[in-house]
Amino acid sequence: MSDVTPGYTLSARSPQGYDDTVERVRALLADAGFGVLTEIDLKATLKAKLDVDVAPQVILGACRPQLAHQALAADPSVAALLPCNVVVREDADGVVVEAFDPQAMITMTDAGDAVCEVANDARVRLQGMLAALADEQTDGRTGRTDGQG
Repeated sequence: MSDVTPGYTLSARSPQGYDDTVERVRALLADAGFGVLTEIDLKATLKAKLDVDVAPQVILGACRPQLAHQALAADPSVAALLPCNVVVREDADGVVVEAFDPQAMITMTDAGDAVCEVANDARVRLQGMLAALADEQTDGRTGRTDGQG
């Protein structure tokens, strides 16, 4: 799915431009049951605070309330790891979408099976979102090759 994953993220390349990818990621997150709670425009923030120019990049703080509630019930300290950050950024090769891998959360907590279940569920949903985005390269929108996309 990716050639840019550092080990604690899941990622995919988008066939679309930056602005279209940001909107598409929002829609795919919603399809996967996530809402976007926060948005940080790193390009604008770094320009305003440091007067430096960087490539377009946004951090979307995604949350699936049901999963957050389950994780918090098992370990209230998990709140420090929420929401799940999803980054859309431009690089020399196009647009990359990365999400924090919820499996990494398991190594940071002692909450046991309950947090593992939440992490697994969130990971599957995020992987599905990224796969749908990457698959859009097939026909430019839906990833379907049967002409019914």
